[in-house]
Amino acid sequence: MAPNVLSLKTRKENKIKINNSQKIKKRILEFQNFIKNNFEDVGNDFAYKARSIHYNHKKNSKGIYGTASKKQIRELQEEGIDTQVFPWIEDKKN
Repeated sequence: MAPNVLSLKTRKENKIKINNSQKIKKRILEFQNFIKNNFEDVGNDFAYKARSIHYNHKKNSKGIYGTASKKQIRELQEEGIDTQVFPWIEDKKN
């Protein structure tokens, strides 16, 4: 049986993929930090709070972010409430 030897080209391609994913992760974490510092976390009450702001024409000093199901997001968008989905990376410092 021959040893599993990666070609130089394959190793370079793997290194590029790892570097790209690290850059993407870093950028997502930068956006997360911006969101945490500039928006109010409403947790699982996101759909309720978004409707409350929209229909009561409330102007919060901060925007909101939180958790909602795909169904809730679709319903909010159908009601004309602007929402954005953003990938969230949990803080795991081990």
